[in-house]
Amino acid sequence: MVTQFVGFLGAWGNPGQLPPILSATLGALVTTWTTFEPCFLWIFLGGPYIEKLRGNEALTTALSAVTAAVVGVVLNLAVWFGLHVIFPHPSTIDWFAVVISVAAFVGMTRWKWDIIPVVLGAGLLGLIFKMLL
Repeated sequence: MVTQFVGFLGAWGNPGQLPPILSATLGALVTTWTTFEPCFLWIFLGGPYIEKLRGNEALTTALSAVTAAVVGVVLNLAVWFGLHVIFPHPSTIDWFAVVISVAAFVGMTRWKWDIIPVVLGAGLLGLIFKMLL
């Protein structure tokens, strides 16, 4: 989603001869395609051979290291985005974001709310809040 957003903004900022919204939409689509298409090729073309490679200990170790690296990147992005949402400017706290974050965390841990309604609800509340300001 981050690369799709970057593709959208990049094409929006330099639309060429196209209207900005059309250029940005195409930029997001091309970015999404080039991000996920190689993964699907690996899965579809390499899938039949994976079972044969399961017994290879060196490959299993390497894939475990790659998995750990991916988890680290995702965690790093989560922390980075979280800090920039809660602290949008130096020495400024977005209290609305803090309250929504705490409510979502408590709801998901204590009452087992599902993630999709939480994301949609938080997004809707944020949109309403920003529209009222």
